[in-house]
Amino acid sequence: MNAFFKLFPFIKRFPKSSVANIIFNLLAILFSLFSLTMIYPFLQLLFGKEEISDTPPELALSADAFFGYINYLLGQLIIQFDQKGALLLVCGFIIIVFFLKNLFRFLAKYNLAIIRNGVVADLRQVLYAKILSLPVAYFSEKKKGDTLARATVDIQEVEWGVLSVLELMLVSPANIIVSLLFLFSINATLTISVLVVMPFAAIIIGTIAKSLKKVSFQAQDRMGLLLSQLEESMGGLSIIKAFNAEKYFEDKFSKTNQEHAQLMTQMLHRRDLSSPLSEFLSISVIVIILYLGTLMVLNNNAIDSAQFITYLVILSQIIPPAKALTDAYYKIVKGGASLERIEEIINTPNEIVDLAQATELSDFKHKIEFKNVSFAYNELPVLKKLNFTLEKGKVLALVGGSGSGKTTLAKLLARFYDVNEGSILIDGIDIKDYSQASLRKQMGIVSQHPVLFNDSVYNNIALGVEWSESNQKKVEAAAKVANAHAFIEQLENGYRTSVGDGGHLLSGGQRQRLTIARAIFNNAPILILDEATSSLDSESEKLVQTAIDELLKDRTVLVIAHRLSTIRSADEIIVLNEGEIIERGTHYELLEYNGDYAKMVALQE
Repeated sequence: MNAFFKLFPFIKRFPKSSVANIIFNLLAILFSLFSLTMIYPFLQLLFGKEEISDTPPELALSADAFFGYINYLLGQLIIQFDQKGALLLVCGFIIIVFFLKNLFRFLAKYNLAIIRNGVVADLRQVLYAKILSLPVAYFSEKKKGDTLARATVDIQEVEWGVLSVLELMLVSPANIIVSLLFLFSINATLTISVLVVMPFAAIIIGTIAKSLKKVSFQAQDRMGLLLSQLEESMGGLSIIKAFNAEKYFEDKFSKTNQEHAQLMTQMLHRRDLSSPLSEFLSISVIVIILYLGTLMVLNNNAIDSAQFITYLVILSQIIPPAKALTDAYYKIVKGGASLERIEEIINTPNEIVDLAQATELSDFKHKIEFKNVSFAYNELPVLKKLNFTLEKGKVLALVGGSGSGKTTLAKLLARFYDVNEGSILIDGIDIKDYSQASLRKQMGIVSQHPVLFNDSVYNNIALGVEWSESNQKKVEAAAKVANAHAFIEQLENGYRTSVGDGGHLLSGGQRQRLTIARAIFNNAPILILDEATSSLDSESEKLVQTAIDELLKDRTVLVIAHRLSTIRSADEIIVLNEGEIIERGTHYELLEYNGDYAKMVALQE
């Protein structure tokens, strides 16, 4: 039941539909009960089993008064229209009552659809916004496939497991409560007997539901692992085939798949037990009441045969909603496990947040300083007490072996991570004191592996900037500087052509030139450049390098260098080894020093 309380903030965004749903459901219940309670007394009068009263009874809040007044009205119909006419009128009235009942049921479901789909859309939107706001480090620790499973499979489970039974959770209790109140008015003793038996049924159902939630949670975890393995296999399919590892990955997937299937089977066995169990318990209650009520009728004790038959008819109407309520409870428990998995992401604390008094970095003026910067990832030291300065308009290159900390430094500057010790200053102010949006607005990033989205060329260059004629001209100008305009014009729809998933419809050089055009369009004064030509062929490298040379003009640049020939003209080169600076200077100074840098240059030449 906690699942409903957790979803209440989303449900309350639809107050009109929620109120309308409750009102229409209550009207449907009342019309259903009214139609059932008038059939039996009318037939008793029509067949002469009871005398027709000429005087109306006194109105009072009791079952006797209610049935007495119904009998009086029905008797007057028989007197006024004779038996055939009264029968026709009552039949017509029952048709109208059932029409209204079903009309109100439709209107209730109509409003429920608005709530259900609205809540799912809002929940999905909140989850997506949270995913975008989480730091990059979160996705280094978590499997992307599992996150994808929570955003798709788990949300669907919430929709079908929790929201699909939202109406039942409103209608069934209301139906049961109204029916019980009506039963109390007929005979309190019998109704108390019903209430005494019900807790035992609730305990049995609750025990099974508790085990269902545990198994459901495990099943959803396995589904997340399945999606992770599928994503990894699709991304590395060429490597899997190249090393003839298909059998290994197939067996690995099969093991997880079988574990998921077994958990799902256990879960379905527990869920499917709910319906027959609830029906058996409900029939047991009716049999007990049938026995006790018959004894009371035979002993002329507080209830007559007509009232008892009406009592049984109404009591039997509690079985369907009680059974539906039990089924709904099992679905909610199952969906609640998925909701908890979604909440794990939504409630994940974001360690990289703006300070309450964060200032805006509107203009980069002087320099970037790294002061005693240390950083560890999962308690493994990556950077150790680094100190250096990058003046405005200068180019600083970082070189070193894999794992030396080059990329980490760039990510710290963009504040994808926060330093553990020390500080990074821009114009004398710690970057933590700036808002993240204004900080990153001053930066352009070109990575070694170009990141493109399954969208048009224009949207990949402009990235978040709406189309307009003036923006189109800026995009084209950026593409020309990046040596990309010519090949874009040759595409089927020019700048409106989709680049495909990850830009797979373009060559490596074309993809990289689009990311450079993106950085030029952004026109940021600080550029972070992860060697953009290291994975390209010679012809593409030449085109991309020409574009990069244009990009570097009048900018402050932090270069992560792999090909040392591209950083000869850098104002300063810093050589890193295991998170420490071991050499620094210009290209020629470092060659004269004849240390690690000189050895790297000699190896590449």
